[in-house]
Amino acid sequence: MTVPFLDLKAINLSQADELQAAFKRVLESGWYILGGATAAFETEFAAYSGSKHGIGVANGLDAIFLILKGYGIGPGDEVIVPSNTFVATWLAVSHCGATPVPVEPVEATYNIDPALIEAAITPRTRAIIPVHLYGQPADMDAINAIAGRHGLKVIEDSAQAHGSTCRGKVAGSLGDAAAFSFYPGKNLGALGDGGAVTTSDDQLADVIRTYRNYGSKVKYHNEVAGYNSRLDELQAALLSVKLKTLDQGNAQRRAIAAVYDQRLAGIPGLVLPVVPEWADPVWHLYVIRHPQRDALAKKLADQGIGTIVHYPIPPHLQPAYAHMGYKEGDFPISEAIHREVLSLPISPVMTLEQAEEVARAVRAAL
Repeated sequence: MTVPFLDLKAINLSQADELQAAFKRVLESGWYILGGATAAFETEFAAYSGSKHGIGVANGLDAIFLILKGYGIGPGDEVIVPSNTFVATWLAVSHCGATPVPVEPVEATYNIDPALIEAAITPRTRAIIPVHLYGQPADMDAINAIAGRHGLKVIEDSAQAHGSTCRGKVAGSLGDAAAFSFYPGKNLGALGDGGAVTTSDDQLADVIRTYRNYGSKVKYHNEVAGYNSRLDELQAALLSVKLKTLDQGNAQRRAIAAVYDQRLAGIPGLVLPVVPEWADPVWHLYVIRHPQRDALAKKLADQGIGTIVHYPIPPHLQPAYAHMGYKEGDFPISEAIHREVLSLPISPVMTLEQAEEVARAVRAAL
């Protein structure tokens, strides 16, 4: 049985009629940027994410960047980020002129370790960006408590966590603001790039709406040197359709994760995901660890099973950050994670039978 890592065609064709109807509405409206479809989706997504405001932007990286700009964070400032994350978290900090300050994760959950954050805080620190990596929320209560003691902003990188909850509160409402990506492979994915900011901070929302549209509130009147970062009408309309089935898709992901948890338990050398009792992940990715990761991936590929490494190189060892002077061994937990992680297939159109087949193949390979 061939099991693709992620079948985007099947995911989108499962809602083909509704998506085509949404496309037709936008086409016939004659309005394609910052119109009614975008406003409707922003309202829907804000409500879904437990926030007062939803602001559609061009992508997830821009969402983080615009939050940082909205809070006036720039050159001379420091922002605490996970050492174990996709590089976009760091890039947003760099693009606004601030310095990313990495902190190691809790090895069991892969998310930033709150116990290590305070040691990284300096007089230049302005914010903390916890990432809800792989769709599992970070320990936001502990992080918010630290931020409160030091007067810092908390910006959730929720790019992989649409619908996840921490102690019953949904991602997007767990900090001062949150950044989401709608990259096609996300749990809530567009048919192109897209992103959003959620927040209940009225002032921040107003500033981001201005920044995303060339720094303009009134057409051709530019209050600040802004950017062009707008979620377009077509993607917004498609996302409104897909938002209606997000919970259903997340439920299927949870069911697949449960099969993996059960069928892969007890294999020597294989490390399975660990979920704290207060977390309810949405399983954007189901990530295992094994010291022979590359050999395992090849054996699975030979059986027609797709896997991906999220991610092979930690940010501090990327050439883009060579100027910061980090070397191998500076963040050993993250480095070990990046050497050993492997993401197994999981998606809303994947069947439990396919999950069973993947588990059998993993067990046979090890």
